[in-house]
Amino acid sequence: MTIRSIRGLGRSVRRASVMLTLCLGMIFSLLTVPACSLGDSPKSITIFAAASTTNVTSEIARLFNDKGPWHAVCSFAASSTLAKQIANGAPADVYISADRKWMDYLADKGRIDTGTRIDLLGNRIVLIAPSDSTVIAVSLYPECDLKPILGDSRLAMGDPDHVPAGRYGKAALATLGVWASLERSVARAQTVRAALAMVERKETPLGVVYATDAAISKKVKIVARFPEETHPAIVYPAAIVAGRTSPPAERFLAFLQGPEARAVFERAGFTVR
Repeated sequence: MTIRSIRGLGRSVRRASVMLTLCLGMIFSLLTVPACSLGDSPKSITIFAAASTTNVTSEIARLFNDKGPWHAVCSFAASSTLAKQIANGAPADVYISADRKWMDYLADKGRIDTGTRIDLLGNRIVLIAPSDSTVIAVSLYPECDLKPILGDSRLAMGDPDHVPAGRYGKAALATLGVWASLERSVARAQTVRAALAMVERKETPLGVVYATDAAISKKVKIVARFPEETHPAIVYPAAIVAGRTSPPAERFLAFLQGPEARAVFERAGFTVR
């Protein structure tokens, strides 16, 4: 065989080797396409939930995860904060709000799958004091005066401009005719849990929180319950975020309505709707 023939054979072998490598690469890439690209559901979903549901939603997520094969990861904040994050494209799969307002906000923006929306829970708002406070009970009646109890201190509650618990509290105090006199004394917290913490630390002598928040703390006590007729009904809606519908998201939403989740909610003091 001549040198020219040997060189030609070498070039042919190299071309064949390159073609084989390309073919194997294409086959490998097809075999390793992520599962979601092949139509399978994701293995992990993100739950955005109101801060007041932190304990119960965390427990329910653990129960859900134990059953497999999917995994729910929870993120908690004020309903308003979460809603605005979702509106801006945050990758949440399921949203649980502490009131209808922020769910409506997302619905108006086309950011929830309205066909999946449910009214999940109910709650109550209460007036709390540190557990060792000398205040035993407070009567909430029209034109009642909380100033003698507050003194120069403040009333802790979620910011009424953003936090559902704060909006309910403001509505109740306005119905009782005392909001105007108390507004400047309000310590506006970013979440209802932050308001709870302020009373726990004795930074304020009184606070307005959900009954379920008061129930989880040994550092506070309930000194009054706001009459339900003084504020809008407290409703926690839940829905799948638009464009995020998947088997695990649907399963988690169904799990929220099942007997195991119901037991968790009721044990915490929520009303299951």
